[in-house]
Amino acid sequence: MTEVRFGQHPGARRVLLHLSDTHLLAGDRLLGGRYDTAANLARTLAAIERQGAAPDAIVVTGDLTDLGEPAAYAALRAAVEPVAARLGAPVVWVAGNHDERPALRAGLLDAAPTQQPVTGVWDLDGLRLIALDTTVPGWHHGELDDAQLAWLAGVLSEPAPLGTILAMHHPPLPCHTPFFDILELRDQPRLAAVLAGTDVRAILAGHLHYSTSGTFAGIPVSVAAATCYTMDLAVPAELVNGMDAGQSFHLVHVYDDTITHAVVPVEGAEPAEVFDAAWIARMAALSPAERLEAFSRKPAP
Repeated sequence: MTEVRFGQHPGARRVLLHLSDTHLLAGDRLLGGRYDTAANLARTLAAIERQGAAPDAIVVTGDLTDLGEPAAYAALRAAVEPVAARLGAPVVWVAGNHDERPALRAGLLDAAPTQQPVTGVWDLDGLRLIALDTTVPGWHHGELDDAQLAWLAGVLSEPAPLGTILAMHHPPLPCHTPFFDILELRDQPRLAAVLAGTDVRAILAGHLHYSTSGTFAGIPVSVAAATCYTMDLAVPAELVNGMDAGQSFHLVHVYDDTITHAVVPVEGAEPAEVFDAAWIARMAALSPAERLEAFSRKPAP
């Protein structure tokens, strides 16, 4: 889809699709006997294709499966990779606390099934994307050990032309729900020390099952909601539980001087037929001054 620009900002230099927490189960079993995670992922992927973006990468920030089953990774790959191929984008798989490193590495990366952290670096024509592995085998909280922090520092020692984006599962942010505090990324000051003075422009994360944002060490952090189920934040924080509603993905636009993160709902009401292709064509045919006159000026009282 061609990006139409009527304002002062140029088009984005790079575009990423950010989704998270697919929690697939082998045999398309219902998660908790309630959530059809495979069907919810299929709806998300259909929405991504309808949206029409031409992404430079698809980033999935962890909890790819719920139990780390090899068959679940195979099903995930079979669902996502054909969509990625049609969009012409690589898939960046990030490990989450529900994943198992050996099965993930074998099933999604065609790598040896070891307990080595699932990390990687992608050069998206000048934009560097780094996947970190915040998982702790046998546990649900997050950590980054000395070896991974040293590796990250080495990668970041040379800046990239368009800067760097980190992708990780556990967000380095406070959270709305108290039980997620138990499962947070521990020892966050150590990560902040590594990031100080580097070219990291944004951090993408998941884990929380709701969309939120903040800053960490002065760096914007964007958390994508889950595709499997989301958290109902319309109740007091201590009562928050999951609901089969509100699934979304993020559309990330990377500009020279900023990065935007737009939340795109998977399900929604029928839109009004106002700003259609014909309207865009009419606006494109006008000069900037004529567009302001046609669309910005308020009618006389």
